[in-house]
Amino acid sequence: MAAMDEFATALAEARNQPETAFRAMARLTDALVGVRLFTLMTFDPQTREARRIFSNMPDAYPVLGTKPVNETHWTGHVLDRHETFVANTIEGIAEVFYDHELIRSLGCESVINVPVVVAGTIMGTINCLHAAGHYTPQRVAASEGIKLPGAACFMLYARDHQGDTYVQ
Repeated sequence: MAAMDEFATALAEARNQPETAFRAMARLTDALVGVRLFTLMTFDPQTREARRIFSNMPDAYPVLGTKPVNETHWTGHVLDRHETFVANTIEGIAEVFYDHELIRSLGCESVINVPVVVAGTIMGTINCLHAAGHYTPQRVAASEGIKLPGAACFMLYARDHQGDTYVQ
């Protein structure tokens, strides 16, 4: 697959990391499951804080500091049990994300959040948003293919941020 080859090449690149790998990860994810809005978030299980480390729409979803996780059924599902979350309607998104109006304004009404777990610890989530109904069972199954590349991205980020309390 060309997108996976491109990701492997980007991961090996010595310059402008982890940004180069993150951008290739966004393209790989688009090729495998489809994405309009793509973000990567780290998660600290002790503080229950998340940090957006990449966004393909930085004007709407910038890379900023940490924020407390909004405790809903989503957090138990994704962050605690490490299960992929899917909502294929804006109503499903609104149940768990306070920024659903911004999400909708970007043309997104479905979401898949893929937890990335290494050695039993959640590193973060790969967050993909698209048009209503986009994340079919076939695309959800295909999202398994982004976990290993996602782990490489999170580990590359952690390498450069080892002193940060939110990186495991």
